Amino acid sequence: MPAKIYIDGQAGTTALRIRDWLAGRSDLEVVTLPEELRKDPAARKKALQDASIVLLCLPDDAAKEAAAWLADSPVRILDASTAHRVVDGWVYGLPELIAGQREKITTAKRVANPGCYAAAVILLTRPLVDAGLIAAGAPLAVHALSGYSGGGRALIERWEDPKKKLIHLPHEAPYSIGKLHKHIPEIMRHGALSSEPQFLPNVGPFRCGMRVQIMIQANSLAKEESAKAMWEALAARYDKEAFIEVEPFTDASETDETSFDPQEFNDTNRISLRVLPHQSGHVLLMARLDNLGKGAAGVAIQNLNLMLGVPEGTGLPR
Repeated sequence: MPAKIYIDGQAGTTALRIRDWLAGRSDLEVVTLPEELRKDPAARKKALQDASIVLLCLPDDAAKEAAAWLADSPVRILDASTAHRVVDGWVYGLPELIAGQREKITTAKRVANPGCYAAAVILLTRPLVDAGLIAAGAPLAVHALSGYSGGGRALIERWEDPKKKLIHLPHEAPYSIGKLHKHIPEIMRHGALSSEPQFLPNVGPFRCGMRVQIMIQANSLAKEESAKAMWEALAARYDKEAFIEVEPFTDASETDETSFDPQEFNDTNRISLRVLPHQSGHVLLMARLDNLGKGAAGVAIQNLNLMLGVPEGTGLPR
């Protein structure tokens, strides 16, 4: 009998992408509620309790409420919200994080899906911290750019409102300039960082796509030739990963205006990692991914596949 999967918050952007990529699977049944019952507490509780695995695609408070409803239930939970990413008792759902993470996800009752910005930063930095190439307390500066779908329905409607004309902006728009971004706690905990990075997120005039850049000053690095050592560490760590591509080690002398397109990996579950050296000894780390692919729905399906005991890449576009 196919596993019964209920997506709570089925109309959100991440949920819609998950449903699209799960369509046609014969090994599972995706349960949805009629529109008139979608927000009905009794109907939601029954759907939650009848499922094999529940995907929570909800705001944080609603995700906490749904998880509380299932506190004494054998139903397994995969939470795509921010609510449980640094909560004890929840397994962080980034399969490529460290050795053994997949096994933890496979057997976990509670899994917290990573944030899109966070996954990019962690995949770039965690192997380097573990290898001693970046100090846990190093002062890191992160400049990140995402398509406006990363902000959910409200931001999509705002950017696509013809009266606001945001979709025609010739530049990106920074936000959360003076506030602690919600991804910082998980970046620090799962990236093994002891010092809070300076993080500047931006929204661009495109629906999907993401580019995350981490700038590291030369005087923060342990030794010369650190860029090459960083590239070697990333290449070795992700050598057998199907969804992580470590691009060749080169400087930026052969690049042009299209080389770092944040939309290049749209509609896939892939993430590209790059190490770019500077002649002064500084290093630029870069990740590119689809914020609704490997940044949200794609990694959720990876986790779901692991929890179901099927091949991790089942149903995922590369």
